[in-house]
Amino acid sequence: MKNLKNSGIEWLGEIPEHWEIVLTRYCFDEYNTRCNQNEYPLLSVTISNGVIYQNDIVNKKDISNDDKSNYKIVPVGAITYNKMRMWQGAVGVNMLEKGIVSPAYCVAVSNELIIAKFSFYLFRSKRMIYNFGKNSYGLCLDMNNLRYEDFQNIKIPLPPLKEQEQIANFLDEKCEKIQNFIEKKEKLLSLLQEQKQALINETITKGLDKNVKLKNSGIEWLGEIPEHWEMVRLANFGIFLKGNGISRQDLIEDGEPAIHYGDIYTKYEISTTALKSRISTETAQNITSIHNGDILFAGSGETKEDIGKNIVYLGKEKAFAGGDVIIFRQKKNNALFLSYALNTKYVKSLKGIDSKGEIIVHIYASNLKDIKIPIPPLKEQEQIANFLDEKCEKIDSLITKIKKQIELIKEYKTTLINEAVCGRMDL
Repeated sequence: MKNLKNSGIEWLGEIPEHWEIVLTRYCFDEYNTRCNQNEYPLLSVTISNGVIYQNDIVNKKDISNDDKSNYKIVPVGAITYNKMRMWQGAVGVNMLEKGIVSPAYCVAVSNELIIAKFSFYLFRSKRMIYNFGKNSYGLCLDMNNLRYEDFQNIKIPLPPLKEQEQIANFLDEKCEKIQNFIEKKEKLLSLLQEQKQALINETITKGLDKNVKLKNSGIEWLGEIPEHWEMVRLANFGIFLKGNGISRQDLIEDGEPAIHYGDIYTKYEISTTALKSRISTETAQNITSIHNGDILFAGSGETKEDIGKNIVYLGKEKAFAGGDVIIFRQKKNNALFLSYALNTKYVKSLKGIDSKGEIIVHIYASNLKDIKIPIPPLKEQEQIANFLDEKCEKIDSLITKIKKQIELIKEYKTTLINEAVCGRMDL
């Protein structure tokens, strides 16, 4: 085990006694060469893992007519960071080819004191990202700015070059294995989600009886349905209502159950018996209430693929729906069956076609009312809903388990990098 010493930096703690603490200015020089033509690929940095990627992979260079005179050239091996996102870890080392970045970035090249790959892991460590945030300034968190003059005055731990290389090689090997593990798990996740979607599609359109006679649904995308089923417009057996008023500022820890349109994307799947958000009794007085069996659609979203995602509220408590939540209320059919039916690939495609907007996508009750779905007799609806609940619960359990595995391995990777670049582990 290495002999450690106090680094003299509170956030860093102890480091090996033969390591130095230096200012970044002694290891890096700002690279401020400007671009005078659009001959290089436009580069950017991911926040999640610091990888530098090309914005224009197809053409390998930026072909827009925008003025690039203030854009900076990024040599191979140079570090670059987004000044306004450094507190989130938006920093990477260019391992691709010479490219350009917008004026929102700073570019620096390392000298003979530090190896670029070691600096990548050092700057991606949790402790360094925390320190970058402390040295960023602005009017609000999203606009915090790490100026280069502040960056170059940040203290960093510096091992001998041979150790830097050992640490970088060690982390390369370990992180590659971790990334391979994550990719396999994510592929399995994708397969399970596809399996779940296919199960819903098949069961909602064909039913549980494999020997039933089929007929043409009259809708090309949908194909055949059991001959005793009907195709019915939503507007023919229910009414649409609009949620109102709830903003994120209205949400509190304890109060009346409520749902914000964003909750539909992030907190629920097909159904829920209890809502996780809460608003005060005073706020609830002016908000649209929802009842057991109401289908709730997200009226706003980021993509056409996800817009209009819906769940059914099966709780007994009176609850409330915020703005951009579209409520479909009916009594004739099994509400859980309807929620599954409205989450088929066929209906998702219709919602995407009818949505409006580019940056923020919207869908309205007027778009939803004409959607036709296959409706079996009520008893069959109940059987199908119960069958799908049982099968999807098993798939969801596997999905949750895999997501937890991915979360844990990512936490391990973070810890591994932190300990390695601070010299607190034997390689």
